Order: sequence, then C-alpha cells, then structure tokens
Amino acid sequence: MNDRYDAGYGDGPYELVGYDEYGRPVYRQVPAQQASHGQQSAQAQQGTYDPYAQQQGYGYDPYATGQQPSAPSYGSGQQPPAYDPYGSQTAYDPYATTQDATGYDPYGQAATSGQQSRVAEQTAYIPQQAGPAEDTRIPEETEPAAGGAPDEPDYRTEQFAFVEEPDGDSEDVIDWLKFTENRTERREEARRRARSRVIALLVVLALVAVGGVGYLWFAGKLPGLSSSDDKTGTATPVAAQKRDVLVVHLHNTGKGGTSTALLVDNTTTKQGTTVLLPNSLALTGDDGSTTTLAKSVDEDGTSGTRDQLDTVLGTSIQGTWRLDTPYLQNLVELVGNIEIDTDTDVPDPEAKKKGAAPLVHKGQDQTLSGKMAVAYATYRAAGESQNAQLERFGQVMQGVLRKMSSDPSSATTTVQTLAQILDPPLTDKDLGAFLAKLADLAKSGDYKTALLPVQTDGTLSAQTSDSVVKDILGGTAKSPDAGSAVRVSVQNATGVKDDTEKARVVLLNGGFTFLEGGSASGTRATSKVIYADAADKANATEVAETLGLPAGSVAKGSVSSGADVSVVLGSDYKPSSS
Repeated sequence: MNDRYDAGYGDGPYELVGYDEYGRPVYRQVPAQQASHGQQSAQAQQGTYDPYAQQQGYGYDPYATGQQPSAPSYGSGQQPPAYDPYGSQTAYDPYATTQDATGYDPYGQAATSGQQSRVAEQTAYIPQQAGPAEDTRIPEETEPAAGGAPDEPDYRTEQFAFVEEPDGDSEDVIDWLKFTENRTERREEARRRARSRVIALLVVLALVAVGGVGYLWFAGKLPGLSSSDDKTGTATPVAAQKRDVLVVHLHNTGKGGTSTALLVDNTTTKQGTTVLLPNSLALTGDDGSTTTLAKSVDEDGTSGTRDQLDTVLGTSIQGTWRLDTPYLQNLVELVGNIEIDTDTDVPDPEAKKKGAAPLVHKGQDQTLSGKMAVAYATYRAAGESQNAQLERFGQVMQGVLRKMSSDPSSATTTVQTLAQILDPPLTDKDLGAFLAKLADLAKSGDYKTALLPVQTDGTLSAQTSDSVVKDILGGTAKSPDAGSAVRVSVQNATGVKDDTEKARVVLLNGGFTFLEGGSASGTRATSKVIYADAADKANATEVAETLGLPAGSVAKGSVSSGADVSVVLGSDYKPSSS
C-alpha cells in the first residue's frame, strides 16, 4: 500500500511528488519497470550494469495484465541505452500525463519516444496537492552518496513555517515589576493617609481644647478666674466689676407697710443676688437729718429713697420698681405659680373663723398661687422680727424669677401684661430685659438671697461692709453719724414680749435710733417718756406721738446711758394705735 508521507518502508523505491498544505513532503512508490530502468542507467554509467539483475526486482502493478515483463536482451556489442533522468524517455514528471504501452496519451499528448514500451502506470492522487507558493527556483542536483545509495531529501529553511512562541518569562518579569511598584505605591499611600489622620486628629483635639478653655473662661469656671477668686481679689477687682442694680419696694396695700430689696446682676461674675434691706436702715435725708428706710419710702418717694441708698451703700441704682401686693399676685399667676420652701404656716387673712385651715402650709416645694404668695411674702408672726418677714419676701421674689422667661421679649410681654405704671426712668422694656437676665441666672443656680445686717441703731458695721456692701454691691458703707438722730431707749413693762419689737419698728420708721432697754421686773399700768436735757423735750414729745402715747406721759428725769430719750412701756401702750 502506498503511504505518501513516509518513504521508510515498502518494497520499492519512492520518489517525491510534492508537498501537502502543511509543507510536508509527499512520496509515491515507483513502479518496478521504471525503477529497473533507473537502476540500469545508473549502473551503466558506473560500468556495473548486470543485465540479469533485473530479474530479481519485479514491480507490482495492480492495473497490469498479470504478466511479468521480460528482461530485455542485448546482442553482442550492444549497450543498453543511457538513462537520462531528465530526458523524455523515462523521466517522471509529476505534473506530466501518463502514457500507456501503445503510446496513447489520454490527455492528447503523444509519447516522446516509441523505442521502448512502458508499462502503464498511475500517479497517486493527492487532493489539494501543491508545493510552496514562494519557491520558484529549480532544485539543484546533489551528488549521490558514496556506495551508490540515493541521497536523503534536501530540506531548505524556506520550506518550513516557524511559529514564534511567546516568551512567558518576559511577561512574568513585567508583572512582577508592576506588582512591586504597585505595592510600594500602596504603602506610601497608606503612610500618607495615616499622617493625614494623625494631623486631623491633632487639629480636632486642639480645637476641642481651645473651645473647652474658652467656654470655661466665659462661664468663669477656670481656676484663678472664677467668681470665688474674684472675692479674694485674684482676678477682676471687686470695685471694678460691672453691676446692674434695681430697687424694689413692696407696698402692702391691705395692712400697710413696705418691704425693700435690691436686685443685683453682676455681669462680670455672672452672679445674681437679692439683697434684703431692713426698714430700720439709717439713711441721711436731703436736709442732712437722719431717717430710716421705711420713713424715707413713705415720705420721700422712690427717687429720694434711691438717692439716699446710693449714699449709704456706695452703689449706683439704675431704677426703682414699686410693686404693690395686687401686682405681685398677678405676676405670680402670669408666670404659672411658684414653688418655694415655706418656713411656717400662714393663715388665710380672709378667714372669719379661728382655727381655719392655713392658706399656706409649712414644707418643702410648696406650690403657691398669687394669693398665697402675697400672704406668705407679707406674713409676720407674733413676736417675729421684721427680718423674718423680709426673708419670706425674698423667697417669693426668687421663686418668681425662676419661673420668669429668660427671653427679653417674652419677659417684657409679661411686664406689659401687668399694666403697671412704672416710675421713670424705668420702662417696660428695661424692666423686662433686666428680669430676663436675672431669670437666666436663677434657673442656672447662680442666684442667691442675702440679708443686709443692720445694728440696733440702724447703722452698718465693718463686718456688714465686707460681706454685703463690698462683695455684693461693690460699694463702701457710709452710715450717718450716730449722734445725728435722736436715740431712744425702750424698756418693756407691759408683760408682752412682742411689744418691744413693735415699738422698735415704729421708732425706726419714725427716724429715731432704737436702743434696747430690756424688760422690767414687773408690769406698769402707764407708760413714761423721759428726757434729761431741756433741749430734748421736743424730741421726747415727738417720740410719745410716734408710739401713740398721751402727751402727759412726757416728763423730765434720768435717762439710760447713751440715750437722748428713755421710754418705759406700760399696759396703756397699744401697738395698733402707733
């Protein structure tokens, strides 16, 4: 069987007939007759031709008649014809037509020589058989190998197609370089991000620290800058601190009497204070005479009292707020009632029966309506000093401030709703804005109430000047001289202990200096007013009128030490008439 790709096996020789579509050589088996002619020609050229050697190689022709071709015979002196491998006699052209023994060319071509018949042969059919397209050169003859063996096919470089395989190593190197570069860039980017985060964190911490310090400084809570340090003079001097001061006079329109307090807003230390002023506080009148706070409010009015307080306390009061008890009742109701700690039960002033339930109960966090607040602020129990009632008034005022709006416009609306006529130069807007600032301090816990300590003669002591006048008001006490007012010594012989306090209040309100004379060992039916110097007779007569005693009770005699007039209260003394 003919294998066109491999010439290494089979019975006969093979010859190259062309190349397939992949450039591989294709062979076919040479017929026996043609092969023998070729051998004879070769041997004849070499002088080794054996006419009988042809009998040993019979070619198999599947299309022959089955007869063995006879060996040609040559006579003496005859030589076999020379074999030309490229001649027209027996040369094989793969692209030429095949002739049969009779010289018939099926494709219309005649045989080139008729001297020798040739066995019909068939060229192997190779589909799509073609040689290399670019190779148009005639192949060169090669010298036969030694020993007469045919040479191996000579292959040339242009007959093969080389496919360049991609070099994977170069791509791996490029990928590694890219990976290394990307890794380094990622590390640098991570470092930059870390530095940015650290810087941002430090900036935020610095801003928080600055903001915290600024807030503490603004609130006055920094060590060395707080309000407690202000008192020791380590920060802003007390005298240099800015304060807004307003005086309030509560007028009891039902039972009479007044209660006075100073509302102080220290804008430097952010501290609010209500300073309670006793009615016995000694003041200097316009004519230089000595009077009391209660008498000044009744006689001199708001402006005169404000000027006198400025002189005694060394402060600057910006305005006066006269608050009658009906307006206080309305104010409490406008703010929605108040809650305070009450120190006593307060009876209902309108109760007709004794033993009725109290209007105000003693206890903590008691809710007071307008009526209850007025009753509590003006209540003074039997035997109590005026300071006790004054402190209750201070509680009610602080409770009102805690319920007042911190918005100036809202507070102004509340003041305007009272429909109260204020004393110039105070206006509704000014009062509303001032109360709003105090309300903010009261709600934050930066508000307190202090009582101005006053001696028995109505003057201020050095201790008073340091604790209240200097620290709270930022002023200097300037009490009038003790000798400028008539000093009255009172001894109680009525048997009622509370009569001494009532006489003291009356005398202080009348502008006299009260001196405590103690209580007598027994009671007296009539009262006496005694003077030692004839110059004091007029003063003694005025004292008797102030206490509601008859003019016949005035007499000359010895008086207590340090007093200008001495009074002994008897059973005929009626406090209600004074």
